Amino acid sequence: MPMDTAAASLFAAVSKPRGILSPHHVPCGGLLPRDRSSALLAVRCAHSRAPPPPPLPRADSQGATADAHPRLRLRRLADEFRALPSDADRARRLLSLAAALPPLPEPDRAPGNRVMGCVARVWIVARCDPTTTGGRMWFAADSDSELLRGYCAVLVAALDGATPEEVLSVDPSDPNLAPLGAGKTASRSRASMWHNVLVGMQKRARAAIAARKGRLSLEPFPSLVITRDGAVRAQGSYAEAQAMFLSPDEPTISELVKTLTEKKIGVVAHFYMDPEVQGILTAAKKQWPHIHISDSLVMADSAVKMAEAGCDYVTVLGVDFMSENVRAILDQAGFDKVGVYRMSSELIGCSLADAASSFEYSNFLREASRYYPSLHVIYINTSLETKACAHELVPTITCTSSNVVPTILQAFSEIPDVNVWYGPDSYMGANIVDLFQRMATLSDVEIAKIHPDHNRKSISLLLPRLHYYQDGNCMVHDMFGHNIVEKIKEQYFDAFLTAHFEVPGEMFSLAIEAKERGMGVVGSTQNILDFIKDHLKGALDRNVDEHLQFVLGTESGMITSIVAAVRELFGLYNSSQERANIDVEIVFPVSSDAVSSTHINGSQHIGFSIPSNLDNLTVVPGVSSGEGCSIHGGCASCPYMKMNTLGSLLKICHHLPDKNNKLSAYQASRFNVKTPLGMSVAEVGCEPILHMRHFQASKRLPEKLVRQVLHGNEDEPSW
Repeated sequence: MPMDTAAASLFAAVSKPRGILSPHHVPCGGLLPRDRSSALLAVRCAHSRAPPPPPLPRADSQGATADAHPRLRLRRLADEFRALPSDADRARRLLSLAAALPPLPEPDRAPGNRVMGCVARVWIVARCDPTTTGGRMWFAADSDSELLRGYCAVLVAALDGATPEEVLSVDPSDPNLAPLGAGKTASRSRASMWHNVLVGMQKRARAAIAARKGRLSLEPFPSLVITRDGAVRAQGSYAEAQAMFLSPDEPTISELVKTLTEKKIGVVAHFYMDPEVQGILTAAKKQWPHIHISDSLVMADSAVKMAEAGCDYVTVLGVDFMSENVRAILDQAGFDKVGVYRMSSELIGCSLADAASSFEYSNFLREASRYYPSLHVIYINTSLETKACAHELVPTITCTSSNVVPTILQAFSEIPDVNVWYGPDSYMGANIVDLFQRMATLSDVEIAKIHPDHNRKSISLLLPRLHYYQDGNCMVHDMFGHNIVEKIKEQYFDAFLTAHFEVPGEMFSLAIEAKERGMGVVGSTQNILDFIKDHLKGALDRNVDEHLQFVLGTESGMITSIVAAVRELFGLYNSSQERANIDVEIVFPVSSDAVSSTHINGSQHIGFSIPSNLDNLTVVPGVSSGEGCSIHGGCASCPYMKMNTLGSLLKICHHLPDKNNKLSAYQASRFNVKTPLGMSVAEVGCEPILHMRHFQASKRLPEKLVRQVLHGNEDEPSW
């Protein structure tokens, strides 16, 4: 967390004595007993122009117990800071506390005691005294930033001597508890500093509770650690299964590249692809540029660029709605002669796409059509036919997980009294409502930074007119439920947390809270990848020893692209003569036993054995590599995506051109059917996508869509 400009200027102007010990300093790592904290708070900087701070209020006999509670201590400290005349005086007060904080001994300034998320380095040491009532906590902390040392001093003074439960009862995001201006008035960097140090202390309090109850330490989630030299270390059986294909077979790469080049075949693949296929494709891309791995939106765009570059065929590694979209967009762009091939002769489904094609979703849209005016915002992860039929019933625009919020805000801005109907992902719909409810508590200035046409009143007014479908979800993200969240809170709450917008609400809230303190991201697969890259770039620029730990709150198939991006960044910075020891850990929030011993009967069929004793079943088997979803929480992989095998890709490429029509079952569907109003499904289904393209380019809804919302269709389809 970078120090803001005002604090940095003040820091340069004020003397910064280091290593001044409190007269009450005690050994054991600089830990301050609770009864010494008042002496620490009495220190003032000699250069401060502020009046002496008021003493802490004395508690009467009835309030003695309450006075010891850390929430009350923090509130009184925050009141003391707010009573100072200016932010400059509050900063001076923090610096005076920093000067009095005993430094940690060098052995305690170890990587295991570091707090993640700060540009400056922060270390926390904690111990729990089992001989005291409730097992009270004693803390020590230090930082190489004077301002951050001041925060450490405040938190040590407030939390020293509290029970672990009392430490956990403090809400890190409570704006009434933070000194130097509350969370809403302080700079984002300062609020994040405060928040992350407190979260680090709370992690240690959770560990103390577990130890007191005799609970064994929870087995960590499996993870992959990428080191500065590009090596990968797998921790846990599931991570080992993912790492197996990060160094792909060279002869297979050569074979694939030779075939793609000779036959002018482009490849578009989704991030959730099988790690074996992704490993091969990532390596092959260095020799054949017409390979692209991305989220679902960009796949069709990449296919058009490949056709423009002269590719005669495009192979699609994804689910069926993705190949349909690629086919339709290529046709719209005038490349109807380019062949598009999917990876299985069977249907490659998607739980979200299936939900949107259901009778229940039709009823949802029928209900929407009875309200005037109405706009249907449909997630891109749906079939072309669904988009077409929906658009004729209710004017429709497509969205992605990264642009759904701007799309909805713009619709409420441009169209008076519009009703917005979002679907089919129920978790994303609930998360959008949650997000807008949070926005309604912000100031008008803060809301205007998100969207210039909105304020607290407009956000409050739109909430009753925002509807979402409540019976659809992605089977992958559905697994990120309560058990996963509880384990993240206990073991990984101080790590960087990433979450796809499709995760359940509890995981979403956790990621949003992390995002507010600079430690999380909620969005698309590309947003998650960019977040990891940005934080690694920051660490490489600082060039100090650092361990970056990211919890991957989406399908584990992303790991291949993440490892490739991390290795590339390490390579760009490896020319430095003095390289800091930096590594990146990607944590998979899945059960460690999420690799089953299933038997797979061929690459083209879903075949597996199920244990006869269902009580012993730990994994719902997937379709390849013995992977599946652990019943203990967390999804190992999407079984539909794993139908895109390396064998299928090689088979299709070798058989092209398909002179004998052997690959007809693998061709992407070209819709010749009609909509309920007699229009082409391909043409009408592309219109919501084109509406989104217009919005992305202009930041406004297309005039045609606005007219459709305000005036409707002349005829209503007979569903």
